Amino acid sequence: MKRFITLGSLMAAILFTGNALAAELETEAQKLGYIIGMDIGSSLKQQGTDLDLDSLFQAIKDTYNGDPLAMTPEEAATMRESFIAKRRAAAEADRESSGAANAVEGDKFLLENSQKEGVQMTDSGLQYKVLEMGDGPRPAATDKVKVHYRGTLLNGEEFDSSYSRGEPITFALDQVIPGWTEGVQLMPVGSKFMFYVPPNLAYGPAGGGPIGPNATLIFQVELLAIE
Repeated sequence: MKRFITLGSLMAAILFTGNALAAELETEAQKLGYIIGMDIGSSLKQQGTDLDLDSLFQAIKDTYNGDPLAMTPEEAATMRESFIAKRRAAAEADRESSGAANAVEGDKFLLENSQKEGVQMTDSGLQYKVLEMGDGPRPAATDKVKVHYRGTLLNGEEFDSSYSRGEPITFALDQVIPGWTEGVQLMPVGSKFMFYVPPNLAYGPAGGGPIGPNATLIFQVELLAIE
């Protein structure tokens, strides 16, 4: 029966022998080998994949020394494709599950939020609240605008902020998510609004970066100028 160990066990094994091995790293070849091993270990740790260490070390030795391999390149390619397919299927299942949970959470939030004082909703489902109403012109969908903003998830986690970066941002309104394109057009220059953006007006089922699939987003937006 093959012996499978976790990456945690791999790191523990490396640490256990690390001090003894460090004293033996005298030649440049030894040091280079250890450095490459560090890179491999770091990559495996990031991937979070369980693997058999004996097989890993043996494959490295056999390949490096030109010894006969335990499987052909064709067999290895088939196994690799199967592994990748399983990982993708698992990731897709996780994404669908997360997306469904986010959708339910977002619907509940938007329903409750729509009942709060000062919150208004457009025909598209975009919710907004006026914090400060400016007296300048309102932008059109094709205008470039300068804004300060802060974006958060429903749990309050900030995922993006021009305030945190210390400078406003300028962009064309037709090059951002639909919730922004619609919402900022409601703002006279000098205004500050809160926007509550459902997923169909944000990043949808795909999500992006720290934004999960079907996530409802909250933005505080300050319209500084039309450029």
